[in-house]
Amino acid sequence: MTTFALIGAGPGLGQATARRFGREGFSVALISRTQANVDDLAADLTSEGVTARGYAANARDPQALRAALDAAAADLGPIEVLQYSPVPAKEFMKPVLETTAEDLVGPVEQSVYGPVTAVQHVLPGLRELGRGTILLINGGSAVTPNGNVTGTSVAFAAESAYGQMLHDALAGEGIHVAQLIIPRGIGGGEPDHEPDALADRIWSLHTERGAFRTFVGGNTA
Repeated sequence: MTTFALIGAGPGLGQATARRFGREGFSVALISRTQANVDDLAADLTSEGVTARGYAANARDPQALRAALDAAAADLGPIEVLQYSPVPAKEFMKPVLETTAEDLVGPVEQSVYGPVTAVQHVLPGLRELGRGTILLINGGSAVTPNGNVTGTSVAFAAESAYGQMLHDALAGEGIHVAQLIIPRGIGGGEPDHEPDALADRIWSLHTERGAFRTFVGGNTA
């Protein structure tokens, strides 16, 4: 059995996606900052017949993130799919004219250093498997800068550039890198923005292995 590792586990989209991959036979590693929270999420999945465990790590702490990924692979099996989707902190979303250089440290640590740390750590294992998928989940500011959420606009754009370069560099090795852009956030009464529908869309990114970027409610790019 191989593992679906989710960095940024939570009760909404993260849990829906974990359930979707678990239903398809993956073991599930749930990674987030608080052990009690991921333990609760893992227990819910286990009650549904999914093999799941929780690991505490802040995406902005490279050492903790590597340790969590190592523990997950040791406990559950080699990581085949990595999803990186931690929720940005509120303080990352200041207006552009109020944003200082110091305000960008947190967003960059989370949305640039975090995914680079995670990808570089799991990549040798994906190469050993000869296959794998790296999934980046972002809001609309990743492609359309929004001056009201400056930190995420800047950091998501950098994450997008990194993901596109990974997609191009790894395609020949059987490792697919995909980004899902979710405009207008999760839910809100739009059926295709609900967690279960988004989880199905994310599963299709893994199985169909098409273009790098896909928009919910729109086209690929």
